[in-house]
Amino acid sequence: MSPDRPPPVALETVRDSELWDALPDAEAIVEAAAAAVFAEARLVCLADAELSVTLADDARVKALNAEWRAKDKPTNVLTFPAVEPDETADAAMLGDVILAFETVEREAREEGKPLSEHVSHLVIHGVLHLFGHDHLDDGEAEEMEAIETRALARLGIADPYLPLPDESAA
Repeated sequence: MSPDRPPPVALETVRDSELWDALPDAEAIVEAAAAAVFAEARLVCLADAELSVTLADDARVKALNAEWRAKDKPTNVLTFPAVEPDETADAAMLGDVILAFETVEREAREEGKPLSEHVSHLVIHGVLHLFGHDHLDDGEAEEMEAIETRALARLGIADPYLPLPDESAA
């Protein structure tokens, strides 16, 4: 799972929880996912723009989610853009993507996916949010999912939006 080339940003991956030791190559997975989404979505930013990905736990994400989104529960990924989407081309700092280990691990297990693939998907998803992509309506969701699917394909990861085998029989 190596990227074609590194992402065109100064990427910092921070392990904020020892739980992420369960995924020893997490930094390489984050880097590959970031490179794939930048390549596939043709995201424009300064060559030395900064992007941070924090590998946190549910407690940290729950606290952030409560403080910034008034939702007192953990979620799989949070994004904190440093600038408005139309300002990313000239921004020195793009923002932060934060993943919650327990939620991410549980979702991967429930969906029968390798943890590394789910992490890749969520990093791609989070980076797209920093650049203004969203899924508030069906059209936006379809566009965002299409980019995610193509970026994941660059990494050899199957479309996460296809129904699970037992769902298609229903």
